[in-house]
Parts: sequence; C-alpha cells; structure tokens
Amino acid sequence: MEKKSIRPLTADEIDCRVQSITKKGCVLLLYKDARCDMRILDETFGICGWQRRHEVINENLFCTVSIWDENKNAWVDKQDVGVESNTEKQKGEASDSFKRACFNVGIGRELYTAPFVYILLSDTEMEEYNGKIKLKVSVKFKVSAIEYNEAKEIVKLKIIDNKGTVRFEYSNGKLKTVEAKTIEAKPKNADNWDILIPDCNKIGLLEIVKNNPELKNNKDFQKACNKRKLELIENAQW
Repeated sequence: MEKKSIRPLTADEIDCRVQSITKKGCVLLLYKDARCDMRILDETFGICGWQRRHEVINENLFCTVSIWDENKNAWVDKQDVGVESNTEKQKGEASDSFKRACFNVGIGRELYTAPFVYILLSDTEMEEYNGKIKLKVSVKFKVSAIEYNEAKEIVKLKIIDNKGTVRFEYSNGKLKTVEAKTIEAKPKNADNWDILIPDCNKIGLLEIVKNNPELKNNKDFQKACNKRKLELIENAQW
C-alpha cells in the first residue's frame, strides 16, 4: 500500500467546546466534526478509496473505517466505539464512533498534543441556570491560528472570541492567557452598540446611553437597551 500522508487540521477545521466552567473561567477542548473527517478521507484516499460500516458489539455501537490497499488488494480496517450524545442518542453515537475510528486512521491525531486551554471569563460572559454556571450562548470561541512541527505536534495556537479578541495564545511551550475585561461601554460614538449592549452591565449600559444622545430616537437602540435592562433586573444586577 502506497504510504499516503494525512495532513494536519487547519484552524477553520477545529472547533472549541467547553469541557468545564467555574466563576473564573472555562477549560476548552479542541475537536473535529464528522464532515471534516469525510473531507480529509476523500482528498487523501479518493471517494472510492474508503468506506465505513457500523455494528453493535456487546450493546455498544462500533464504527469501522476501511482504507483500500492496492498492493494487498484488500481493505485495511480501523475500528472504535462511540459514546451517546445528550441530544440525539443513535445519531450521536454513530457520529462519535466514526470520528474515533478516524482518529485511529490518523485524522486529527495532532489534537492530542494541544496544550491545556484555559480561558479567563468576565461576569458578563456567564450566567447561572438551575444552580449551575454556564457560558452564555452569545459567547463563542474559535481557533484563529495553529502551527505544527515536523512531528505534527502543535507548537503555536491562538484562540479568539466571537468579537475577534484574542483570549488564549500558546507558542513553543509558552502559554499566554488573556485577562478577561468586563465590557463597560465605548466612550464615544458607539457604532457597535448592538454588540456591546447584550453583554454590558448596569454601569456599561448607562454609559452607552449617556455617551450617545444621537441614538435617543433610534427604536432598535432603545429596544436593545430596554431588553438588557430587564435582563439585569431579573438577575438582580440593576
């Protein structure tokens, strides 16, 4: 079988998932999805050069990814078991077993060399639900840059939030976690008020209104301010 090199994942193929969260910050895990696996299988082995199948063994769902070996005129198998998801049991288990089998093939294995990713959070980025701290749905993180050495080990990693702010940096063994800052307000001409208002606290909201009198008659601006004020009142933050 001709040795084919599986390329490492690019930044836009890597997703960030919150593993755990406290009142100070959250731990992120880096992962890939099944679409990414299929794309790399296609480009590396060809659309007819691989196949997958699922089977139940001891009540657990396994996935086998097979790669065609032209020299041996046979399929080479890589297999792994899946774990149920919290939403769609069967679909989640099937997808998870496929992704795990693709790790065995070699796709995304470099993610195992990722550093410990800890993101400092501000109070405006978290909320409490049923007694548990959760990340607000409006807060997202993504990998903006990643580099590897010859051994396909991660040597540089940068993670930003959905506002484009760098929140974590790693370079050649050195970590840099960016301090989280509570969003107060843009002092003048808040042309991005639609981004600031959903996450600002009481002081920030009052400052935005004060510094932007020209928006007094803007219905969308007033609606956003009233909505945020009600949210703060409901959370006893007003």
